[in-house]
Amino acid sequence: MRPLDDRVALVTGGGQGVGQGVARAFAAAGAHVAIAQRNLDQAEAEAAHLRDTHGVQAIALRTDVTQRDQVEAMVTATHDRFGRLDILCNNAGGSFPKRIENHSDEDMAGSFLLNYWAVFWAMRAAFPIMKAQGYGRIVNMGSLNGVNAHMFTVAYNASKEAMRALSRTAAVEWGPHNIGVNVICPSATSPAALEYFEANPEMRTRILEQVPIGRFGDAEQDIGPTAVFLASEASAYVTGSTIFASGGTHINGVAWRPAVDD
Repeated sequence: MRPLDDRVALVTGGGQGVGQGVARAFAAAGAHVAIAQRNLDQAEAEAAHLRDTHGVQAIALRTDVTQRDQVEAMVTATHDRFGRLDILCNNAGGSFPKRIENHSDEDMAGSFLLNYWAVFWAMRAAFPIMKAQGYGRIVNMGSLNGVNAHMFTVAYNASKEAMRALSRTAAVEWGPHNIGVNVICPSATSPAALEYFEANPEMRTRILEQVPIGRFGDAEQDIGPTAVFLASEASAYVTGSTIFASGGTHINGVAWRPAVDD
């Protein structure tokens, strides 16, 4: 038996980066997977990979998580297709570098829409399904940016930390229904990170020197197993927690200071 055999997982942003690694780890552990992605071609390619590689059922859902109706629709579509929803992984998110004083109200609102409201809507939509099942696992992707208060990403930091507060509160309220809610703060390479490091090799070297493990994380091999644990029955007594799958970079923080305009 694989730890997630016949469980059903919904992963936002599962077509690339950390979300892709988590989706692949879920499928390798036996879960059927719905990938919600704004880029449908990317989601469909990944769903095909999961079906071909792991023999599970996998579907792609075109979803813009900043639109409440689309978030609610992805939850409904997953439940309609599989008849249940055991695991919700809210992974989609994003940030941009800018000094605090240069943020507009729209900048801040946009970050909260993507990194907080999208998670809230998905959790709220999934709750009645999980409550009726008497089982649910919610895995939300946090950020070391927020925990360590990295410079120049205040909108991202604040919205991710608000999401962590949401997660802890849901863990308290939904625990009696056997619904676990936890947060992973990952550190792993992604297409965006690799592009940034290629353009900023000095920053790459500087950050790597501060990683206690001595290497950058891999989404599937390093973040995926943590997500599988939190998505499985093995985590029955773990809820409201933040797990740092970061190679130790959360201990002292890293000098993540992207260039910004004055």
